[in-house]
Amino acid sequence: MKVLITAGTSAKAFKIKGSLIGKDILLGDYNEIPAFTNIIKLPNPASDTYAHEMLTLSLDNSVESIYLLDDREWQVLQISKQLFSEYNIELINGCKL
Repeated sequence: MKVLITAGTSAKAFKIKGSLIGKDILLGDYNEIPAFTNIIKLPNPASDTYAHEMLTLSLDNSVESIYLLDDREWQVLQISKQLFSEYNIELINGCKL
């Protein structure tokens, strides 16, 4: 199982990644991503289908927890927290870490 960290181009994402020793980490971002990185493109939280797109992405990549470092992402997914928990995907508010 994997851990997804959003805002993958930020220093905070790399700090959290470094603290999760032994975990399979995916970094993702909805902002522009440099071509030379292994950061995956995430849906924009302003999209009406953001929660469903994130759930699909998580299931397709066997993600067990998501560190949400962008406050907009956290706000939108809180509405769908129950849906994610039904698929055993933990949402972690990385904004406060």
